[in-house]
Amino acid sequence: MSRFLLLVRLALRGLRRETRRSLLTASAMALGLALLIFSRSIAEGAHEDWIDLGVRYAFGHVAVQAPGFLASGSLDQRLAPDQVRAAEAAVAELRERGLIAESSTRLTVSGLASSAESAVPVQVMGVVPEAEGPLSRMADKSVRGSYLVENDRLGAYVGTALAERLGLDEGSRFVLTAQGADGQIQGQLVRVKGMFRTGLTELDEGLVYMPLGTAGDWLTAPGAATTIAVMTTGSEQVAATAMALEDLLGDTGALVLPWQESTPELYAMVRLDDYGDYIFHGLLFAIVALAILNAVLMSVLHRKREFGVLQALGLSPGETGTLVFVEGVFLTTLSGIVGMAAGFALTWLFFRDGLDLSFLFDQELTISGLVFDPVMVPKFTLSHVAQSVGFIAVIGVAASIYPAIHASHLDPAEAVKWEG
Repeated sequence: MSRFLLLVRLALRGLRRETRRSLLTASAMALGLALLIFSRSIAEGAHEDWIDLGVRYAFGHVAVQAPGFLASGSLDQRLAPDQVRAAEAAVAELRERGLIAESSTRLTVSGLASSAESAVPVQVMGVVPEAEGPLSRMADKSVRGSYLVENDRLGAYVGTALAERLGLDEGSRFVLTAQGADGQIQGQLVRVKGMFRTGLTELDEGLVYMPLGTAGDWLTAPGAATTIAVMTTGSEQVAATAMALEDLLGDTGALVLPWQESTPELYAMVRLDDYGDYIFHGLLFAIVALAILNAVLMSVLHRKREFGVLQALGLSPGETGTLVFVEGVFLTTLSGIVGMAAGFALTWLFFRDGLDLSFLFDQELTISGLVFDPVMVPKFTLSHVAQSVGFIAVIGVAASIYPAIHASHLDPAEAVKWEG
């Protein structure tokens, strides 16, 4: 133990003697770690925003559906009234547990919207306005008129592009036609309550909201639903919420789908971006590793005489290698602490309200059919910070091994003669 403490003291003395080299090496490593923490936090914040917005427009973090509905979109694959009641009771219980933030019961069908000017294929979504508004945030997209209210049975909330194609204005009437649950073609007269604009052509031209009760009566499916969309209290709660819903629903026949399954396009986009992050971080790790390797190896090459003298005074080759290795570990530890502090400080002090990239785009930022906020708010995840620190530690240790081996193979007789 005393020999090891001696090596530690010699390592610290070596770092102090080469102050400029030590500071330059530690600075490079600290800068790399700070950049890593910053980029990871921005990437995590962007992913959280993508997931949140994407699932709100789709089926939520977790969707309860009848088997086959996701593939067919047909009203034939719907949840019966008793399944709807069971699912809503399960959602209410999980809301009390703090797993669920919002939920909405929907009855969705493909149909035709017709006016005196034109006819356009649309997707009609019957919803409970008070529940759907907070979940999809479509109420915030209103540009004319107002959002739906439950007691306005003939009210319809339509996209501005659809209203333009049909020649509709606030208060205008038009007809929705679709195949009901009984297999018969059914028509429903509705009135434009308000108009929304999301920036997505598919929604603004092809989506109509109406009260759930009206939709159920029109489609001869009162009390039924095609989806119960759920927003959890955070994307990290999705798996636990899905498992809890499955347990509560038991053998009711309802299918529970996390967003990775109900919205595979969004999941693929997030995964693809993750791979890009892995490549960037891999390059960053390689640069940091080379910086450590270069600094420690150059220290060995320039201190051959010192190591030769130490071995002549009784240090074994293995202890000489350990001395070099300890220096590398000290440098890694120092730079890790400084880099973490700098990364958190940089992100929190300058970008806690978000990194605004709107100046890079002349129009709305659209990725895979979704319009995203160009302001990316960082999100710190303990697991990712721990991973970054762990990777830096592994790289620092690994990069110190070769110089340590090189130092342990020095010939003391030749080393003391070296002039460097």
